[in-house]
Amino acid sequence: MAAPLIDNETKIRNAMYMLLTIINDTGVPRNIRRAATEALNQLRNAKLSPGVRAANAVSILDSISQDPNMPINTRTKIWQIIAILETVRD
Repeated sequence: MAAPLIDNETKIRNAMYMLLTIINDTGVPRNIRRAATEALNQLRNAKLSPGVRAANAVSILDSISQDPNMPINTRTKIWQIIAILETVRD
């Protein structure tokens, strides 16, 4: 029973690390960094279950993933984060 929980936390940690690289990249437009920060805050919310935290973050990231001002490498990274978080289940 504990193995999926550890697995979920590992996936969330990986996603958080990737979000931090976007947040700290000054070449990424401010609105995209702000959304990445919001998604990171959702992932850090210990009051919610891992699945809910991941779903909230995916919702935020999905809404900005089509921003035309987003650098291509950042869009790819956001899609990777979404793919990781979509595998998180309660």
